[in-house]
Amino acid sequence: MVNSPENPRQNPRHGLDLASFSAAGGEPVTWLISHAPVPYPDAVAAMEARVAAIAAGEAAELVWLLEHPPLYTSGTSGKESDLLDPRFPTFATGRGGQLTYHGPGQRVAYVMLDLKRRRPDVRAYVASLEELILRTLAAFNVRGERREDRVGVWVRRPDKGPEHEDKIAAIGVRLRRWVSFHGIAINVEPELSHFAGIIPCGVADPRYGVTSLVDLGQLVAMADVDIALRQAFEQLFGPTRALVPEAAV
Repeated sequence: MVNSPENPRQNPRHGLDLASFSAAGGEPVTWLISHAPVPYPDAVAAMEARVAAIAAGEAAELVWLLEHPPLYTSGTSGKESDLLDPRFPTFATGRGGQLTYHGPGQRVAYVMLDLKRRRPDVRAYVASLEELILRTLAAFNVRGERREDRVGVWVRRPDKGPEHEDKIAAIGVRLRRWVSFHGIAINVEPELSHFAGIIPCGVADPRYGVTSLVDLGQLVAMADVDIALRQAFEQLFGPTRALVPEAAV
């Protein structure tokens, strides 16, 4: 979900130009991978500082790939009743959406782009993040799909029953001065039982569960997902520049 200067209830869907966020002639987006788990408050503080610097023209755009320790986050539409078992710390966050889980085995990508310079269109931006996930999953022969009435990216699970689907990736976005932050989370190999402590994104229908690449039989490493993510990102948003050695955000 989106918390933005535009209508936060708008849902990005089909029919949008998804290939229009590449900034011609701009500086490559910095690509940073953190290999140790990053505490959520530290990540938010780093994003806040980086977004301010990007908006002021003092820092390059950034995509930050990381994992968090087990935790729950509650977006601007979060409900206390959706927290079923507070087994992990819960953090209120300014991104759109409701409750979600983050933890080891889940690739989180925090995307900090200057949309005012690229294209100030919230709906198209979120649709492009969805497309980023779809292309990344396709690299592992997994077909993700959008849904009009549910946030995130879903896969069909006929093996579980008629009309059953599982969520494999989440999206939560916030904009400040038209610079994006927060981003996406793809389930690579998280402990799926940890999702049972919440009603993920408020979706309580028993036909809809949670899955991961490994749960679907794709035995991929996080590094493989990172490569696929970067390739898909460059197709949609333009060139990147790896930050090596790893440095602070």
